Amino acid sequence: FCCGTAVGGGATLRPAMACVVDELLSSLQTYSANHGGGASASTTPCPNGAGPAAAAGDDDWRFQLVRSVGEECQTEPELRSLLQRKAEFNLYDGFEPSGRMHIAQGLFKALNVNKCTKAGGIFIFWVADWFGLMNDKMGGDLDKIKAVGQYFVEVWKASGMDLSRVRFRWSSDDIINHAEAYWAQALDIARRSTLARVKKCCQIMGRQEDKLSAAQIMYPIMQSTDIFFLQADICQLGVDQRKVNMLARDYCDAAGIKNKPIILSHHMLLGLIEGQAKMSKSNPDSAIFMEDSPEDVERKIRKAYCPKVAAATKSSEADEMQLVKDDLMNPCLDYVQHILFSRPNYSFKVGSTLYATHEDVKAAFLGGEISEDALKDRLIEEINLLLDPVRKHFSEDATAKDLLAKITQWKKENLVAPTTLKRLQVKPPFSKDLFVVFAPLPRETLQVEEVLGVLGRLKEAPKGSEKVLWLEDWTALALGCVGAQKPCIKGFYDLLLFGLRGLGPELMKDVRVCWQGEMILSGPSEYWISVINAGRIANLDDIRKALPPGESLEHASEVFATLMHIGDVLALTEATKLTLCCDAAHENVHKLALKQCEAYPEVMAVEVKLVESPKLRLLEPGDGVEADVNVMLTDKEIDVNKKVKKSFCMPENIEFNPPIAWVEVFLGFKGEFLVSRKPDNGGDQTYTDVASITADFKSGVLHPGDLKPALSKAMNAFLEPLREGLKGKELAKAQKDLEAFTKAQSKKK
Repeated sequence: FCCGTAVGGGATLRPAMACVVDELLSSLQTYSANHGGGASASTTPCPNGAGPAAAAGDDDWRFQLVRSVGEECQTEPELRSLLQRKAEFNLYDGFEPSGRMHIAQGLFKALNVNKCTKAGGIFIFWVADWFGLMNDKMGGDLDKIKAVGQYFVEVWKASGMDLSRVRFRWSSDDIINHAEAYWAQALDIARRSTLARVKKCCQIMGRQEDKLSAAQIMYPIMQSTDIFFLQADICQLGVDQRKVNMLARDYCDAAGIKNKPIILSHHMLLGLIEGQAKMSKSNPDSAIFMEDSPEDVERKIRKAYCPKVAAATKSSEADEMQLVKDDLMNPCLDYVQHILFSRPNYSFKVGSTLYATHEDVKAAFLGGEISEDALKDRLIEEINLLLDPVRKHFSEDATAKDLLAKITQWKKENLVAPTTLKRLQVKPPFSKDLFVVFAPLPRETLQVEEVLGVLGRLKEAPKGSEKVLWLEDWTALALGCVGAQKPCIKGFYDLLLFGLRGLGPELMKDVRVCWQGEMILSGPSEYWISVINAGRIANLDDIRKALPPGESLEHASEVFATLMHIGDVLALTEATKLTLCCDAAHENVHKLALKQCEAYPEVMAVEVKLVESPKLRLLEPGDGVEADVNVMLTDKEIDVNKKVKKSFCMPENIEFNPPIAWVEVFLGFKGEFLVSRKPDNGGDQTYTDVASITADFKSGVLHPGDLKPALSKAMNAFLEPLREGLKGKELAKAQKDLEAFTKAQSKKK
């Protein structure tokens, strides 16, 4: 610590890091004045206290101070513009609680934070406990992960960081309390991001692409979401996070967002072991940790790799981690440059010689003027002085001391991810015998065929079972159904429910309708933990096989949607008997959910039952426009007549005959089908079974010219009771929203 200004006749103590920033600021102002950088005699000086030193638009010192934090800035013009517009701005860094904190996260980060807050920043630390859970840290135990996050906070308290303009926010708490906003943003990013693009980010988890679990695809999407959720103007993370931060900027391009987050990527300190492009927590000797004893520091630095000649080859990781190339990769010199010389006006003393820059130290070392032992002696001494306040805090503060003891013990244990089933607890709970139908995903129009298909599946429910209809409105958002427009998604499902209740009123009286979004928001923590856990079990090949027939895995949203489906099914498994009745669109993903259910002993029998919708398309597959060859719930009489008239119905052909398929539907509802004919053509004929009408058509007794008019009449009689209800305010709006979307889409083609 160093002395601050006197207050009330006494002296205050200010953290050493704050004094360091004052010195750095003075140096920057001098540099700017001497090099025509914009600082002038009229520049408002930065006060010693915390907080923004000047209003937006002030001179160059703010830019220089913030820019000095990063090896790279994407982009410098945007950073200048931000500082011109805002006196106060938000920066963020996310830390996954995954064990002890090393010196880069502690001292190096403290210095960078203080620079940013001095220039007017509010620095938000996003304690990413949810990401730790996704990455199996601390055995996948969220409580232990939270404890590690609190340990991080204690280290920052003791590290000399000016906390007056720092905010600590816990990702799990914020995500739960603002679940709808957070996940809507996440699903939108997933929808606009290809899987190939997201996989490029996965180095941030230290995982190779061919070993990725599905949950690890969620990680970059959620980290990008954090940026927008926290309203960060600047992402101030390490070079290793650069790709995922750039994903957020790519999303801005796709979503039409003008002000992109600025990416300020700081240097990654080298590991102390040969060939390590960054520190590794899995090897304690590769880094100095913030509460290491003096003996630990000496032992690690004495053993540290300290070459004078560059290695013949470098790892691919080294190329990824270095924006400023360093072929020598000497971690001791790296500490000298980025820890010791990060303090302005610092001089490195060996014997009686003072070295004013890190370049001077490096030259002296390479030239033999400074020996390896002398370099390490001084480095050990300086690092221990910087760590003393942290050691004191963790030896004297009861909370900090207890946290460190727990974490140290946990790291010694072989922690494994728990297998306890976590799932959404639906209220009121479902019955023990449950029969569930997942509704079709929304599209521009609602076909009568789809309504009849859902009714047909619900009719399969055994007597005494509870029937549930599950509406996947959030999945529809993720997959971009009807443009991911919420009014259109809701409109489609409102029309579906109206059609079901109109055509099957008695059946629907006993059906419990569950909107997926409402279910999720009733217990977002349990739900998303179940989704994450599902992703930890499933790999990308599992996701690919779970897609509907004919679809390929191209977007991150398909990963989200599949895992959400598993979360949905797990929420249903409180039942002792669960039947999932579906068509081919849901069969594969149901089977993946069933496979995951089998991993939990507490989940009872789950059955997948395939019941296809009737095939009622009026022309052969591939012929015609879908809107013209399918009967819609909203079709008027003139629409029905036109479509039936053009339907495929060749004389005596029963191999493909849509009108007869429709007759079979009407027989199921009405019990009879009337064909009105002139006496010369055989007179009126009433059919009560499909076999009779099929036989007559095959023999030529029934002609298409008689069948089609009868079908038009029957179909309009079938739909007429619904038409008045479709004029109601809510359903009229639903139709209008879907029609507007369809029209807008047609203009884009």
